[in-house]
Amino acid sequence: MPDFFPSRTLAWHMAKMYLVRSIAVMIVLIMVLQVLDLLGESDNILSVPGNGQAQLLTYVSLRIPELIQRFAPFCFLLGALVTLATLNQNSEVIAMKAAGLSAHQVLAPLILASIAVAGVTFAFNERIVPRAAATLNRWQAVNYAKMPTGHEGQTNIWVRDGDDLIHAASVTGRGNAVQLDDVRIYDRTGGQLLRTIEATRAEYSAGALLLHDARTFDVATGQVSRTPTMRFGFALRPDQFTLSNIDPSGLSFTGLRQATSDLEEAGRPSVPQRAALWHKLSGPLSTVLMPLLAAVAAFGLARTGQLFVRAVIGMMLGFAYFVADNFGLAMGNLGAYPAWLAAWGPFVLFLLIGEAVLIRSEE
Repeated sequence: MPDFFPSRTLAWHMAKMYLVRSIAVMIVLIMVLQVLDLLGESDNILSVPGNGQAQLLTYVSLRIPELIQRFAPFCFLLGALVTLATLNQNSEVIAMKAAGLSAHQVLAPLILASIAVAGVTFAFNERIVPRAAATLNRWQAVNYAKMPTGHEGQTNIWVRDGDDLIHAASVTGRGNAVQLDDVRIYDRTGGQLLRTIEATRAEYSAGALLLHDARTFDVATGQVSRTPTMRFGFALRPDQFTLSNIDPSGLSFTGLRQATSDLEEAGRPSVPQRAALWHKLSGPLSTVLMPLLAAVAAFGLARTGQLFVRAVIGMMLGFAYFVADNFGLAMGNLGAYPAWLAAWGPFVLFLLIGEAVLIRSEE
């Protein structure tokens, strides 16, 4: 059986071309997108008294990881197109095929490099993106005021208990150990507000919320009373606070898997979270598809004048994949698709399309 990589020098040369061009495209694209994004948000950031250049740089540092996560596969698609088109233009692909290499052997170095990139991307998405996204979400929740501290918990949580409405500025902990800060309760009966209760913090104790430093305003009498502690909401469950607003972008794979399990144990719908969980695997792996979708630019004689058309076709295949991927996630969020189909369906479909185009191009 012949060696799948007949020449290590050639394989390294192609992989290096692919990686260098893809990273260069990523740097340029992310810089342009970040500048455009900052132009749209700078007014909101600078409108807060005390905010200045430091806050703008903080926003950039928190926003760049999300941009890299979202556009990395597209950058590697462009990198693959540029690499393969260059090899085709210089007749290097013809030389490789004349030496007996198949189309899959020509693409093998790029696919192997993409597998390594997928592993790095997954680690980046696990360690950096969730923390940056969660911090940015908390900062935007307070309209770019004082930067919130801490990396865990949720902010701006609303829960309805019958007619009553409960708002917490932040929620930390899980299960019976849940902790609420800056709590405001609207005690209503039949849609009519009877009283409001404010508390600096609250915890779940003995099947109810234990409010600390409570301040009660009675609507009917207009009187205000204060109590060190009081109980409220004996029908409340702690998961109503911790599971009311799960943001997959602000959770790692492990954290989202735990949150999804908590939802399922509570008997609540979890298809959107399960789809986002699977997409944390299929998303980085989509980089592996990019050389396959761009392969249409590698084969065919450059002197026919169709190289540009082939490159456009490869770009269109890549765009079609991203559209299908977003459509699958949208259908998963609506519950129209099973979670595994929403996350893996576009990947498998375009893997088959890429193989079909590659085999057709080789023939």
